[in-house]
Amino acid sequence: MVFIEPRIDLMTTTDRSTLSTRARVDGTVEVECRDIDGRQVVMARTVSDRRRGALSRRDGDELRGAAELALELRIPLVLELASSGADVIEGVDALHGWGGAAAAIAGCLGIVPVIAIVTGPVISGPALLLGLADMVVMTPDAVAFVSGPEMVAEFTGVKVSLKDLGGVAVHARASGLCTVESDDPLVAVGELLGYLPDHADEVPPHRKTDDPEDRLIAELQDLVPSRNSASYDVREVVRAIADDGDALELWPRWAPQLVTMFTRIGSRSVGVVANQPRSLAGTLDIPASQKAARFVRLCDAFNVPLLTLVDTPGFLPGKDLEWRGMIRHGAELAFAYAEATVPRICVILRKAFGGAYIVMDSKGMGNDACLAWPGAEVAVMGAQGAVQILHRRASPEDRKPLQDAYEATFLTPWPAAERGFVDAVIDPSETRRVVAMTLDALLSKKEELPGRKHDGGPL
Repeated sequence: MVFIEPRIDLMTTTDRSTLSTRARVDGTVEVECRDIDGRQVVMARTVSDRRRGALSRRDGDELRGAAELALELRIPLVLELASSGADVIEGVDALHGWGGAAAAIAGCLGIVPVIAIVTGPVISGPALLLGLADMVVMTPDAVAFVSGPEMVAEFTGVKVSLKDLGGVAVHARASGLCTVESDDPLVAVGELLGYLPDHADEVPPHRKTDDPEDRLIAELQDLVPSRNSASYDVREVVRAIADDGDALELWPRWAPQLVTMFTRIGSRSVGVVANQPRSLAGTLDIPASQKAARFVRLCDAFNVPLLTLVDTPGFLPGKDLEWRGMIRHGAELAFAYAEATVPRICVILRKAFGGAYIVMDSKGMGNDACLAWPGAEVAVMGAQGAVQILHRRASPEDRKPLQDAYEATFLTPWPAAERGFVDAVIDPSETRRVVAMTLDALLSKKEELPGRKHDGGPL
């Protein structure tokens, strides 16, 4: 008689919500179907106390199987990684294993949410799996890098510590890998999943609220100063518009001049992209463009409507930025918005100048509704720059009245509204009501996707 081991074993008799797949297979990776804050997920975790989490060929197969199971069940995939890299003893066989895992995880993207958790060191090839995830949650002890301190010192002569090379602060501020920092990563994963559906063919879950959709927000007049050079925290504007003042910020320390947040308006999940005047006056640079583009694509993939709050004087000028590819990376944001098919609402709060105004989901980029506050300034550039170009021979004394005339004529939302580039000029206190009403009207929005193998947009 041949005994066939079951593929799925009940992990414990006390936790009936957790099922382990291939529970008796030896290796550093464990895979289970489990509940996280009321959501069923496929979770694959590396056990770091087994060979320091080194991934063998079999471990790669386990990760690949987890990704395939998530696709089959159409539920989110959660990866909890702490690995010293591919198993050196197995050599190229181990490399092949995590390569197969990478391909399977890539196959999940845009179909089911993929969230990675980093609880310890993730080194070499397995670290690249983090870059594939839609979002990455890192604990304070997390470290991730492709080339370690020894190799960096050997090739560059620079000595660097583990945390300075790939600690959570580095990935939260500089690389943009870390989406959320948390001491309790499963709680963070549950919060993120609360705004997303199980898969791309569903809409995000609704959360009932007693906060009326037509609530007026009188405090917005005070939150946003009328003087266009004064700063404020745009996150307070988002929370004032949101249901019950709740919002979850993603990548808060990366490119802080642009804010990306999940929130709800009228019980519906909404992704917010907003310029942050408190940092670099809300100008766009390379990291800000990449951050916004990634978030826009994430929201579009999982049917989360987009709300864009605009207050930017333009792109940040600089020789170094141009050399590093400002044109190419700025185009990432334009491409992400142009390709998005979810409902898209743009609200111009204050300044909207030049190319930055265009790529922040302007009417030209194809938004569904463009709203502006009465004090909004929609123009090619500010008054000072325009007068310097148009009246370069004028004396400083003569330029002041010319700037005042330019501001009165051109730095208002009315010329854009007359041309159809702004659909409505609204009172700031009515922003929540109008946005909620517009979202209701866009519920039935459908766009036909072009028939092509894949896009060739900027990366």
